[in-house]
Amino acid sequence: MTEKEILKETITKVMKSVYDPEIPVDIWELGLIYEINIDDEANVQIIMTLTAPNCPVAESMPNEVKEKVQNVKGVKSVKLDLVFDPPWDKDKMSEEAKLMLGFL
Repeated sequence: MTEKEILKETITKVMKSVYDPEIPVDIWELGLIYEINIDDEANVQIIMTLTAPNCPVAESMPNEVKEKVQNVKGVKSVKLDLVFDPPWDKDKMSEEAKLMLGFL
């Protein structure tokens, strides 16, 4: 496993510690993280969305994600892009999240 792969795995674990306050599932399993890109200098770019543009945590959740990833050992910088295209829908959730929320 390369250093980038290890770093990405660690970042993924950190994202699984961030929960949508209205849904008892972490943002990774909800499918809110669209991309994690890491360059050769360990600068991280995260592309994420929210369940809705007017989500009550539209300000705080992206900041929480950015801060937690910035604190991962080896990460040089974090750029977080919040996007709403494509819009989130329940099909982006993992099977585990769908099961937890009774969609299966």
